Amino acid sequence: MRFPRNTRIFRGQLDAAPFAGVFFLLVIFLLLNSALVFAPGVPIQLPEALNLPGAATPILVVAVDENGQFYYENQVIDQERLKEKLQAEVSDARQPLTLVVQADKKVMHEKLMGLWLLARSVGIKEIIHATRPPVAPTAAARTGAANER
Repeated sequence: MRFPRNTRIFRGQLDAAPFAGVFFLLVIFLLLNSALVFAPGVPIQLPEALNLPGAATPILVVAVDENGQFYYENQVIDQERLKEKLQAEVSDARQPLTLVVQADKKVMHEKLMGLWLLARSVGIKEIIHATRPPVAPTAAARTGAANER
């Protein structure tokens, strides 16, 4: 049984207007998607490091921005109030706590030392400086990984 064919092969030129319209809509969507989205919070650029250990005990997180302002529980906090909060957390904890410091890489070392001494004074013995993995592995990291194999 033969069925009649109603379709013909298109042999003309393609119209560029629909393709241009779709292209420009795509460009508009990409530009609006990235430029107009507001990322809430305080931008903190963590330093890069490879293969650092994590914490085995419960953690408390304190962030420090590049101006030296402290953030605890996602709220701006001064040093005296931070000491009170950390002391309360240590007294309520059943096991030792670890303080994770998320400090911007531009923070002055004196500010970090003050935070570390404050944590020691309330009874926190382990302090970890938060880092992020590098975007692209360095040459030293590649040779170190090759030596581990």
